[in-house]
Formats: sequence, C-alpha cells, structure tokens
Amino acid sequence: MRAFLLYCLEVKRAATLPIMTTIPTIHLNGTGFTTLRDEYAAAYDAINKAINALANATCNGRDYYPQGEQAFYDAREERQEAFNKLCEVKNYAAEMLAGICDQQR
Repeated sequence: MRAFLLYCLEVKRAATLPIMTTIPTIHLNGTGFTTLRDEYAAAYDAINKAINALANATCNGRDYYPQGEQAFYDAREERQEAFNKLCEVKNYAAEMLAGICDQQR
C-alpha cells in the first residue's frame, strides 16, 4: 500500500499540466478502482522502462559519419522526437493514474 501511495505522489507531481485526458469515472457498473489503478500503474512503469532503455541505447557519431556530415545530427533529432513521444505517452498515463487515484474512497 505504501508503494501505491508513493506512486500516486510521483504521478501527481508528473501531471503538473492541466488534465487533458478523459478520466474514467469509478462507479459500481464500471471497472473497479484497483483494476484501473494497477493497469495504469503497470503502463506507467513500462513507459519509464522504455524511456530508460532508449536512453541507454548507443547513439554515437562514429556510427553515422560514413553516411555524411548531417547523418548524426539527423539521428540525434530523430532520437529526441522519439523521446518526446514517449514523454507524451508517459504524461497521458500519469494523468490517467492521477485522475483514478483522486477517486479513491
């Protein structure tokens, strides 16, 4: 339970922008709080792992210079775009998890 509370605190800090995500409403006929929380927490963790894995993947200028002077700069820009997309998805998961946690009873 303590880990869950730390999750919610981390997620609320990560979701500093106004919520732009349609949050599910927890109610008797819908998916339960615990299920939604656990599924979005798992997604959030997986996205963090993907971000870390991409950060650890080599992006070295020596691997690109045979393609010309611009190749490494293009590769770095493409890599940054990929990071930006992952961060967008992470923010989505954070907003969902924060919205779900706010409904805990």
